Amino acid sequence: MRRIARELSLNRETVGKYLRAAKAKPATEVTLGSAGKIEAQRGSAPPPPAGADEAKPATVTLGSVGNETRKPATAVTLGSAGGKSSCASWRGSIEAGLVQRLSAKRIHQDLSAEHGFTGSYQAVKRFVRQLEVRTGIPFRRMECGPADELQVDFGQGAWVEENGKRRRPHLFRAVLSYSRKAYSEVVWRQDTETFIRCLENALRFLGGSVRTIVIDNLKAGVIQADWYDPELNPKIRDFATHYTTVILPTKPGVPRHKGKIESGINFAQENAVKGRRFGSLGAQNIFLGEWEKNVADTRIHGTIRQQVGPLFRTAEQPVLLALPASLFPSFKEGKRRVHLDGYVEFDKAYYSAPPEYVGREVWVRGESRLVRLFNLRMEPIGVHARAMVGRFATKDEHIHSHKRHVIERGASHLLARCRQIGPGTGAWAQAMYQHRGVEGLRVLQGLIHLAKKHPVADLERATTALLARAAWRLRDVSNALSEPANVVQVDFLETHPLIRNLDCYRVPFPS
Repeated sequence: MRRIARELSLNRETVGKYLRAAKAKPATEVTLGSAGKIEAQRGSAPPPPAGADEAKPATVTLGSVGNETRKPATAVTLGSAGGKSSCASWRGSIEAGLVQRLSAKRIHQDLSAEHGFTGSYQAVKRFVRQLEVRTGIPFRRMECGPADELQVDFGQGAWVEENGKRRRPHLFRAVLSYSRKAYSEVVWRQDTETFIRCLENALRFLGGSVRTIVIDNLKAGVIQADWYDPELNPKIRDFATHYTTVILPTKPGVPRHKGKIESGINFAQENAVKGRRFGSLGAQNIFLGEWEKNVADTRIHGTIRQQVGPLFRTAEQPVLLALPASLFPSFKEGKRRVHLDGYVEFDKAYYSAPPEYVGREVWVRGESRLVRLFNLRMEPIGVHARAMVGRFATKDEHIHSHKRHVIERGASHLLARCRQIGPGTGAWAQAMYQHRGVEGLRVLQGLIHLAKKHPVADLERATTALLARAAWRLRDVSNALSEPANVVQVDFLETHPLIRNLDCYRVPFPS
């Protein structure tokens, strides 16, 4: 009893209770008393009174002793209490029906019609229920060819005691499905950038890419988990394009879809890092590299029955897909909402977006020198040079036409508008701008405004007359437009060959 209690971590009294129950003699007869009470007849019990009806011998099911209203049982259909089911002889046929995913009702009908089964449907249902607990449809193993698949997942690394603090990092592991060659690395975080760098380190360590990468539905890689149409993180999708591979998340809650990495994580946790302590994250990564080389690669794998390292070097490494010439660029990205002023905030700077995206969400990707804007379908909608903190970067095409000031379009635009009014107006506007310079931009704007209020013929007449008199004020144009059209304007010249100087008409005073 002491040994059993110690090995099962139980109390000795509990062990003794079960041992006494096992040694107890089972009841073979039951008797109905005058009050309906069932009493188990044992060797020490008194004989039944004379004249009383003798109870038939019964095999009692569990829990029947002490039940006052249970009738004497004559047989037990299930085998859990020692009885034999009437369906036991038809076990093979019932199991064959379960493999075909037939219901208990259908199995009972087939047994009765084809095999002359005389048992009840309830007996078949109970027997099927017992079989379903112990048997099921076998899983189908999915084997892959060389360079077909890489499975990745995270586990727990060994404790790291650094600067008086103890932390436990995440253990990243990637396993090739064909040769079982693996790569291991411990990291502090499981964000998207760290996950991408772990994937990239694994592919660079293996010396090539693969056709598919099977990942778990971790938030760093999958935005919305869905077996049929998962929504991947755009950064993860771009990484797959960069390395000419396809990333396929597993079905949520079904770890057997990546069974090779599940067993690979367990192997690394139990064999490599369990019970160990390291002084830094780098020291643990160095140890994992040596462990992969000296332990994981030299073992005879239990499934493929070959050494992992030699099988990888001879059968899989030569057929891995070529790696790109450059590493996957490092950038930061995320969803941002376009403010009412038409800008999005990214790294404490502000970048303009097309006006139709005001109030909507866009993807913003910040690289080392550029900031790119995408819509939610990852279609590019804008690109900016990196701006200083607190500064605004604006593209001309992102300014709505209703919000674009006429002055911002420049003098050439205003002069072109004036020439469209008429030749006289265009000539006066050109001469006025050359005479007055930058301050004439507002005069041009006022001239265009006058064209909306007065007939074009009147404006042409006024500007032609003012051009001859070299009058460059806008009020001169307004005054000329307010005068009647039949008034002949007399222009007085200051100089002319026939005009004498006023000194010729001056009379000298007598001295």
